[in-house]
Amino acid sequence: MKTTWTLDSTQSDVLIKMRHSIIAYLGGTTNKFGGYVSLEDNEIEDASVEFSLDINNKTESFQQIDTNLQLQDFFDVDEHPIISFKSTSFQKINNNINFFKGDLTIKDVTRVVELDAEFIGVNTYNGERKVAFEIKGDIKRQDFGLDYNSFHHNGGLALGKDIKLIANLEFSI
Repeated sequence: MKTTWTLDSTQSDVLIKMRHSIIAYLGGTTNKFGGYVSLEDNEIEDASVEFSLDINNKTESFQQIDTNLQLQDFFDVDEHPIISFKSTSFQKINNNINFFKGDLTIKDVTRVVELDAEFIGVNTYNGERKVAFEIKGDIKRQDFGLDYNSFHHNGGLALGKDIKLIANLEFSI
């Protein structure tokens, strides 16, 4: 039997980090998450994910953890406050290894990226069935104009060429 599960925004979040620092943690209660996953006998058949993250959000669910990295300078949040991803394809390799390909937009630049999707499993919580994914990917900063010159970093540590995006997504029926 095939079941389609819907993404639960309030139980989903995204972490954006770079070597030596966590840039931002964005909770799903104040950011837009959408998507579904179709399972047949606990095997993934199809999936789609999209999210819009407001990195200029001033609520307490948004945290800038490393004060040396100024989000304002790094992402130009006044002009481009939204980071968005919309999957265009889903490829299943096996039960735990899957790939989402999709359009990622940071600042005013959209590029096709491929993200790894690990199927965490099916659980029942408070009488409600849930499935969870962890989606990870390395995004080349220079592809999106997030280069060294766009901000001042006083920590003396070399910054990585990539930004790591880690999304914990929870779906329910």
